[in-house]
Amino acid sequence: MAGMRGAATVSRRAAEALLECAHARNGPPAMSAKSSACVLPVPGAAGVVTCERCALVRACGVAGNGSVAFADVHQLVEDVGPFRGGQYIFRAGEPFRNLYAVKSGTIKTVQTDAEGRAQVLGFHLPGEVVGLEAVDPGVYPVDGVALESTRLCRLPFDAVSHVAQREAAVQQQLFRLFSRAIGQHESRSWDSGADQRLAAFLLDLSARYAQRGLSPQVFHLAMPRSDIANFLHLAPETVSRLLARFRERGLVDIIGREVHLLAPARLRMLLAEAAA
Repeated sequence: MAGMRGAATVSRRAAEALLECAHARNGPPAMSAKSSACVLPVPGAAGVVTCERCALVRACGVAGNGSVAFADVHQLVEDVGPFRGGQYIFRAGEPFRNLYAVKSGTIKTVQTDAEGRAQVLGFHLPGEVVGLEAVDPGVYPVDGVALESTRLCRLPFDAVSHVAQREAAVQQQLFRLFSRAIGQHESRSWDSGADQRLAAFLLDLSARYAQRGLSPQVFHLAMPRSDIANFLHLAPETVSRLLARFRERGLVDIIGREVHLLAPARLRMLLAEAAA
């Protein structure tokens, strides 16, 4: 397995269909609506992402486009939170209205089946977008739950989809977000061994933190090991045993919930050996 994130992309036509679906539900948004504006810039402390590093930067208008349309959308962006650990951002079945960008903290998305079994589908780090999977059905298909104290930017999707029909930069950024979300989902594989799954998970977190301007070698592991195990389709005891093994081999060090990647190249070799 080459990693938990892949390069698979969704077609432009599919992304346009999603935008058209959202726009058709409610028609053009009332651009004069007023919310408490996002506080900018976000402090660039550890674990907090500046607006320039956020995946929504081109959609909410802080990239400096300067058009009236961008300014109107930016006025609709709300700074919300903090949400406490365990608090729901949204629940499965609720009408989809907003995308969320994580400013600080971590969110997990969870799907519960008819028998009440919960499956963790993903973890969303500072600078990443939550809620894209709700665009097509028009309702949130999963629960979004804060794992720790979490602050968010909330962006009304009908407003931004309306602007996207007229502003190419906004449209292209939404295409990229849809593409990335689908690529992440399609690239996951549970056929590899437990060692490879955990190695891929740690390397994926490292790459995503680096993409947002945070340390790729030392980062906070907000999720409990039970959630990591659930996400990787492993038993919690297996994850604990593997982390201990990685530590003994000098691959990682874990101090509380802080992970130090000591030998990322060797973790990548572990993946390459499994794929060979």
